[in-house]
Amino acid sequence: MPFKRVPQKFPASIKEVVIGTGDKAITLGGENVLPFYSFDEEIKNPPRVGVEVSDLGPNRDLPELGEFYAGAEKIADVAKRACTIPGASFISLSLESADPNGANKSIEDCVALCKEVADAINIPLVIQGSKNVEKDGQLFVKIADALQGKNVLFMSAKEENYKAIAVGAVQAYGQKISAESAVDINLAKQLNVLISQLGIKNESLVMNVGTAAAGYGFEYVVSTMDRIKLAALTQNDDKLQMPIITSVGEQTWSVGESFKSEAEVPAGWGPQEQRGIAMEVATAAAAIAAGSNAVILRHPASVAAVSKLIAELV
Repeated sequence: MPFKRVPQKFPASIKEVVIGTGDKAITLGGENVLPFYSFDEEIKNPPRVGVEVSDLGPNRDLPELGEFYAGAEKIADVAKRACTIPGASFISLSLESADPNGANKSIEDCVALCKEVADAINIPLVIQGSKNVEKDGQLFVKIADALQGKNVLFMSAKEENYKAIAVGAVQAYGQKISAESAVDINLAKQLNVLISQLGIKNESLVMNVGTAAAGYGFEYVVSTMDRIKLAALTQNDDKLQMPIITSVGEQTWSVGESFKSEAEVPAGWGPQEQRGIAMEVATAAAAIAAGSNAVILRHPASVAAVSKLIAELV
């Protein structure tokens, strides 16, 4: 007898979260199938790829990256150039210089920079903070006020500062936030519960459940995303039905395979930049296959490659 496949139907779906405005707005989530199971059901909103732009500027020591951003000296110009990368769906501005343990850039200067970048780009904006929970709690509220009407996503609301960010950015100014946890389904759900208790609806919340570079304990990332998606779809757990966004570039360009020079690595490993691109693409591909609805990358070649992969799989 011929094999007749029966599509797998789930009683639930991932909530949709819209970022940005107008015809360039993007929607994350909405699927009611496992990642890339388009043979079961059409995937309404395929995974998206964003470009990370640091307020410290791109690493111009990398030949290809330096060439791509040649002439773009202001951060707003860098972000505008990043919009032209094939497959780029959004810009993720990282405010690294705001870190009190680093340059400690003032909140006022950060707000001004975010306004410049938001005005310069034509695709949605995601804001990554300084990683200092106290400063980010203050910073995000001020930026949310300055960018009213832009429908920005703020990464990330953590257990230590989620109240200030959720109330200040979402309830007060109608922005979106990402709940950040450390590769643990229980922690992810707990934070979603706490944020929802403040009155934040699922449609304003995405999850950043953490990641690692491929080969660096990535199996924990895969198992966490798998369990989240299965609980959301098979058990109709509405506290885990938010889309997932993953900051891949931050992790992959910080491992030895990506930053060590050719003199520091075994013969045959190849040029540093190509190693970094390979690590970024491999990790991003694994993240979206595990269930991430959006990945944030740094290198234009990585963005183009992962976007092409997504287009061919959906």
